[in-house]
Amino acid sequence: MKPDSQNVTDYTNNNTIFMVWNFKDNLQVDDVFKRLCSLIINLNNSANVRFPVSRASCVMGIGYDAWLRLQLPQPLPKELVNFAPIIGEKHTAVASKGDLHFHIRSDAPSWCYDIASAITDLLSSVADSVDEVHGFRYWDSRSILGFVDGTENPHGQDRELFSLIGAEDPEYAGGSYLFVQKYLHNLTAWKNLSTEQQEKVIGRYKANDIEMADDVKPANSHIALANVGDDFKIVRDNMPFGNMSTNEMGTYFIAYASTFTTVNKMLSNMFIGSPIGNYDRILDFSTATTGALFFVPTFDMIDAFSSDD
Repeated sequence: MKPDSQNVTDYTNNNTIFMVWNFKDNLQVDDVFKRLCSLIINLNNSANVRFPVSRASCVMGIGYDAWLRLQLPQPLPKELVNFAPIIGEKHTAVASKGDLHFHIRSDAPSWCYDIASAITDLLSSVADSVDEVHGFRYWDSRSILGFVDGTENPHGQDRELFSLIGAEDPEYAGGSYLFVQKYLHNLTAWKNLSTEQQEKVIGRYKANDIEMADDVKPANSHIALANVGDDFKIVRDNMPFGNMSTNEMGTYFIAYASTFTTVNKMLSNMFIGSPIGNYDRILDFSTATTGALFFVPTFDMIDAFSSDD
């Protein structure tokens, strides 16, 4: 029987809230977590019934430290670890703590708000909200930098192939590895570049989203370094965000993958370089302020976690 996976394969929606929570120290959190698992199942079932065309869902990911604290099944998913920083000569993919991650999305912002509110009402007594980002669809799926984001995403059945764990870890088949980073962009420096200069940073033409030919595309362009081969892909669900008052304009990078090794290789190429020193030029305009890895259990696993048995 096919596992009942959380909604990791859907395409980006118009509205998204990303939330990261950390459990408070010296508190008993098991009972609240069980209720949370029941809530996540209920919220998704309700969305399917009430808003069948809005593509509303809430995906929950669990971090390594939380998995141990909650005494969830052993052995752990094979690649669930605390993310280790990737330190290049100039830029660093930082690591940040995250016990729980919620990826809330819908065509309707009202649904996103209500779900975030329900989660907060339940968790706030035992956990702290350490990051919350409200993402939105920007024109034709462009990032704040003005380029289309997600063109290289897998399509159709390939989305399951590259995002869901299979027979290589049968106890966790149907689950997924979720990796997130919050990038802040230096838009002043970016806007000082000409369109042609920006295109060389990305490796695509801005207006028509066509990838540059290999003999034109710079070796340190984002496209050249973030692609590690057709057999090693991830499902990205990136969303732009912006706050004018704090001048925080950025991209919330979110990747679902059947293996975290693929994500790690991409990050190594970007931050350390391939070859070493040939880092991703986009990092001169984009700073990673967070970085955390989570495991996304199936609904069957979540149902088991909610039980007292």
